[in-house]
Amino acid sequence: MRATRRGLVLGGLAAALPLPRPAWAADEERHGLSSFGDLKYPKDFRTFDYVNPMAPKGGRFSGQISGTVGNQSLGTFDTLNIYVLRGSGAAGLEFTFDSLMTRALDEPDAIYGLLARSVSVSQDGLTYTFELRPQARFHDGSRLTAQDVAFSLKILRDKGHPEIAETIRDMTDARAEGEGRLVVTFAPGRARDLPLIVAQLPVFSAAYYAQRDFEASTLDAPLGSGAYRVAAVDPGRSIGLERVTDYWAADLPVNVGRHNFDSLRYEYFRDRTVAFEAFKSGAFTFREEFTARVWATGYDFPAVAEGRVVRERVPDARPSGTQGWWINERRAKFKDPRVREAIGLCFDFEWANRNLMYGAYTRTASFFENSDLKATGAPSPEELTLLEPHREKLPAEVFGEPWLPPVSDGSGQDRALLKRADALLREAGCTRTGSEMRLPGGEPLTLEFLDDDPVFQPVTQPYIRNLGLVGIRASSRMVDPSQYQARLKDFDFDLTARRYSGGVTPGAELRDLYGSRAAATPGSNNMAGIADPVVDALLSAIAGAESRAALTTACRALDRVLRAGRHWVPMWYGDQHRLALWDVFGRPATPPKYDLGAPATWWSDADKARRIGRE
Repeated sequence: MRATRRGLVLGGLAAALPLPRPAWAADEERHGLSSFGDLKYPKDFRTFDYVNPMAPKGGRFSGQISGTVGNQSLGTFDTLNIYVLRGSGAAGLEFTFDSLMTRALDEPDAIYGLLARSVSVSQDGLTYTFELRPQARFHDGSRLTAQDVAFSLKILRDKGHPEIAETIRDMTDARAEGEGRLVVTFAPGRARDLPLIVAQLPVFSAAYYAQRDFEASTLDAPLGSGAYRVAAVDPGRSIGLERVTDYWAADLPVNVGRHNFDSLRYEYFRDRTVAFEAFKSGAFTFREEFTARVWATGYDFPAVAEGRVVRERVPDARPSGTQGWWINERRAKFKDPRVREAIGLCFDFEWANRNLMYGAYTRTASFFENSDLKATGAPSPEELTLLEPHREKLPAEVFGEPWLPPVSDGSGQDRALLKRADALLREAGCTRTGSEMRLPGGEPLTLEFLDDDPVFQPVTQPYIRNLGLVGIRASSRMVDPSQYQARLKDFDFDLTARRYSGGVTPGAELRDLYGSRAAATPGSNNMAGIADPVVDALLSAIAGAESRAALTTACRALDRVLRAGRHWVPMWYGDQHRLALWDVFGRPATPPKYDLGAPATWWSDADKARRIGRE
């Protein structure tokens, strides 16, 4: 799961769920894993289909961070330790660590051996035994052993960033049996995909941390074993990584054709306009454009006309996720869903899309937008099986058509919607005194939009004016990126804009977004503070689904319940990546279905670079 603010992983019933039955014999060694046992690539595969095994090495990739992992921030960084809560982490650090297994980007969720040459699973699905490759090495030449992996998994569970620790809490133990064998055990009722998540976690050096505080914020690069190492750090401004020329795993099938750039560089800018000007001047070479206005009107500079900068749209087959303003229900004034719905009714998407975003977007309605997991129509019999036991706790609308955000008249101030918002507030016990709406206790109903980037201001300000028409005194507060991160970690906000994107096989990671425990865990991604036992039960159904059909059913049921809760004001989505590139890149003929593949599968094209004068 990755989080971004740009236009952008179980509850108490888990123990009652059966585990998915593996598609292979117990204790049989496997070269890969997937949620439902299906693997595209055979044991003797040589490369992934979406790479160029003859891709040249060399050159540089430079861009901006567009999605986050752990404590990473979009706007700044002050630490190279990204897997803990403290600090704002730098981009690219994930490339410096290896994991037991790694994703195939053309399959929904399959992973294949990296540090681990094979894995076997016990009959009850609670014990996974990984056989490690003896040639695995850290960057200092020391051997990477099962002791290092066991240390890493346990410390991430106990001291890692909440989005990791919360997700893997049902990993009961990780122990080394000698230097080359790792045994990982899970609690009964563990989430279906928990072993896959654990197998993709970074591996640290136990010896390195024997003399260091794992939770500390630091600008010293941790010892890794991955394809890149940190080369240059300018805190808050840029970070550079260099390819490890003697990388121990360079020739493994999962790595052939990957990690082709000699260096990766990520630039930071606190203002998006300044960042765009830097791109135009050639300060970095890869840009994914998230602002429709800039895409429509900004690319008229000479480098585009001369063909040195090229633009393209790339289809995005992944679920578009959830982008919107999240309403912090931990605050008493937002507890009533009628108040939250009234707040949402004041946003005129149709006007904003036409006048500010050049009609580039579609309104988000679902928590699984742009995917088959989105609920539509009346609940199926299978969905009702999950929902009926909770009928008394759920709004009646859950059992009919799923809630959809309203379609305005596009005027910018739809009187019918504003009138409906006023009525909902009065139904919730609010009263109007002059131009001010007051909560049932008599205090004014106020709200503040929190952000660290002015990009949403053209949309937010008209929204604020509409809120004022129903008596809600709204304002927008811009803070610096460090303060923004700190306030999100402490849930110190009224509304904030975030997007969460995930894969086509969601599972245990969803509890960090919507689970009751996450709602009370500082630093979690449960921005709204959703704490609902029905949601927890459906998260358990998702985590324990034994087939893709059962997973789809459970996600659709959850979607209905979340949409009925009015936990957010949905924004918009697009089903394409908008890329602007200095024309220096080579790419495989067949791109991966579920990822852009940049920078991992791209390379530097020396002939192109020479043609545009960027050797």
